[in-house]
Amino acid sequence: MPMRYRKLPVEIEAVKWAGDNADEVARLQGISRVEYGNGLLVVHTLEGDMRADLGDYIIRGVKGELYPCKPDIFEATYEAAG
Repeated sequence: MPMRYRKLPVEIEAVKWAGDNADEVARLQGISRVEYGNGLLVVHTLEGDMRADLGDYIIRGVKGELYPCKPDIFEATYEAAG
C-alpha cells in the first residue's frame, strides 16, 4: 500500500516577476542583470535555462537552487513567513 507524505515546512526566498523589477530578480539570483523582454524572463536553473512569464514567482530553494513557479502552484504551496 502506498505511503502518504507531507512536505516539510521550509522557508524559501521568492520574487514575483512583474516585468519592471529586473533588479530585484537579479539580486535574488546573485547576478548583476537578468535577460528579459516582452514580459519573458530567463531563469538559469540547475536543469538549464527556463522561461518565466509575467506573474510567475522566481524561487531560491533551500540549497540555493533557482526555478520559476506558476502563481497558482506557488500560492497553493507557500505562505508568507513572518
